[in-house]
Amino acid sequence: MLAGLGERLNSASTLRGTESVRARPFFADRATGRAAGLAAAVASAVVAPMLWRGNASGHDFEFHIRSWMEVAQQWHAGIFLPRWAAGANYGFGEPRFIFYPPASWLLGATLGGALPWRVVPGVFVWLTLVIAGLSMFALARERLPRDVAMLAGILYAANPYHLVIVYYRSDFAELLASALLPLPVLFALRLKDGGWRSVAPLAAAFAAIWLSNAPTGVVASYSLALIVIVVSIAERSTGILAPGILVRGSAGIAAGFGLAAFYLVPAAWEQGWVRITEVLSLNLRPEQNFLFTHSNDPEFMLFNWKVSGVALGVIGVTALAAFAARRRRQEFPAAFWAMAALGGAAVALMFPASSPAWRWLPKLRFMQFPWRWLLALDVAFTFFFALATARTKWKRAWWLAMGLALAALGSTLVHDAWWDSDDVPDNLAAIQSGAGYEGTDEYQPRGCDRADLPADAPRASIEDERPAGLRLHVEEWGPESRAVALDTPRAVTLALKLVNYPAWRVEVNGQPAAVESRPQTAQMLLALPPGSSRVTAHFMRTPDRTIGGVISAATALLLSGLLLTRRRPALGASSGSG
Repeated sequence: MLAGLGERLNSASTLRGTESVRARPFFADRATGRAAGLAAAVASAVVAPMLWRGNASGHDFEFHIRSWMEVAQQWHAGIFLPRWAAGANYGFGEPRFIFYPPASWLLGATLGGALPWRVVPGVFVWLTLVIAGLSMFALARERLPRDVAMLAGILYAANPYHLVIVYYRSDFAELLASALLPLPVLFALRLKDGGWRSVAPLAAAFAAIWLSNAPTGVVASYSLALIVIVVSIAERSTGILAPGILVRGSAGIAAGFGLAAFYLVPAAWEQGWVRITEVLSLNLRPEQNFLFTHSNDPEFMLFNWKVSGVALGVIGVTALAAFAARRRRQEFPAAFWAMAALGGAAVALMFPASSPAWRWLPKLRFMQFPWRWLLALDVAFTFFFALATARTKWKRAWWLAMGLALAALGSTLVHDAWWDSDDVPDNLAAIQSGAGYEGTDEYQPRGCDRADLPADAPRASIEDERPAGLRLHVEEWGPESRAVALDTPRAVTLALKLVNYPAWRVEVNGQPAAVESRPQTAQMLLALPPGSSRVTAHFMRTPDRTIGGVISAATALLLSGLLLTRRRPALGASSGSG
């Protein structure tokens, strides 16, 4: 496929500016349709092994598939944007959806509502890789011949780290965020020519990444800051920096945070309510995950060295391609130096010499794995490889060699991956039956050790000895609303199958009730008097969620106003000249 398309490169015209590209809407361009078709073909090749092997069940597979199924089930209960994962910890629950970005689990649940669950992971991967191809095509086509931009799109869709995610890691949210990563880079490079009109798309693309995957959001934050600085230097007319580009870039990043505030504010505010530092537990800290690390855990070290080998190959090809393309830096210096800076920073942060940065830069440690900077490096890798081969007479050979190398890597990963056809039906049965599933360490409420939670605990029970004549009835047990009726001849302590979390409001006979937590598990305990009691628990909207929603809505309005304000003079001029 790569070789066949490469035959047409000699006759392709080079698009060097942005004005000729913008003359045609992106989705109305025939080249976009061809790029989408090629990306779909490559995505189909990547997911083809799933047709006969089942699903590639990487480390994060069950976490994501359970989240999708949980969300789909809560939709049937009328909860569009879930916050509490009711099935986690085998029914005790956890606030998973407050802390994990919504885009991937909303997409997964949507696909699950339309397709059999067993094919949803493969369709998710296929769709995401098509998006990745189109995103890179959009970035590349403004500076490269369109046929080369199409090749760049399919190279990015099947880039080495994407193959690692698909076959080894099954981190569907990270794959989705990576698919979108070329877009904020594209809009950052448009900051000079686009003026203030470039702020809104930059903000939207940046927010979309944060709403897909938090570690990739950290990568995008530092990458965009670096790119904006480099572009402001490269595009300056006088002085050290171009202040307009710097101001607009900063505004776009700030507005992106604002658009994502409905997720970011609660996730940041409520971190104190859970054991979020568990995300940096054993073998999950950056200092243990630099390239070619050494460890007493052979399985852990083997995986690290596999990823490190992939990273080393990408680093080598990127360096050679950037060197080969160095003579073209005068054609579009901002893009060239921005990609060079992005690639250089990504490489540096994967090695132990960058340890001080991992200790001191805000939130960088929460990326856990330095090799995650392959997300940014693969953008530079794709750009430089396409740029270096665009005008060489050996372009067909170079693209054929790259296609064969990716095919070989993919074949190796397919044979080395763990394949399982039972994960999907087993998890679906556990969620539909109410048995629930294993929880997550970092989302445990404070005071809870999820390993001590009894999976077979009843929804409501009495502590100590059950008094004679007691009547206990569970009236309602929904994801965010519970009700238990009780009639007892003496005072008792009621235990609910629910971990204590500040967002739960518990009432007894319509009055707020004091809730205690069982030591070690944080299971809800209520002291009830003799007589009839009706206990209700509702997952309430906390102030931080309201504040985040208001910020997002206000930011969206401001960006809409900015777009409308910037368009009015042009419309008026057009009307007057007619």
